[in-house]
Amino acid sequence: MTTEVREEHGWAERLTEGVIVAVALGLSFFLLGGPAMIFGTAIWQSAADPGTTEAAQFLVLVVFLVLMVLPLVLACLTFRSGLRKGKKRLTAAVPAALALFGGSLVFFVVLCLVFVLTG
Repeated sequence: MTTEVREEHGWAERLTEGVIVAVALGLSFFLLGGPAMIFGTAIWQSAADPGTTEAAQFLVLVVFLVLMVLPLVLACLTFRSGLRKGKKRLTAAVPAALALFGGSLVFFVVLCLVFVLTG
């Protein structure tokens, strides 16, 4: 009977972790995808004004790409750290998904601030 309880507990735990990962990934890609295209286009148009130098245009593009990639790198490092500590893949994915969500939220706030300050 204890085996059945453990299997049920393991199944419920895996389901909860899977739901957390799915929700965090969905929200983070929503926060990264849509606003990144909208704000990225607006930032690029403001950087492409006739008075803007090519170096400034390149710098805007590099900063934008770094802000886009940073949450993904942070999540990857968190996931690998969890795997190195001997956690199962799904158990290691939960902190990674939450790190991705947090990084995406920071990215979204930074883009909003840039858009408000330049607009």
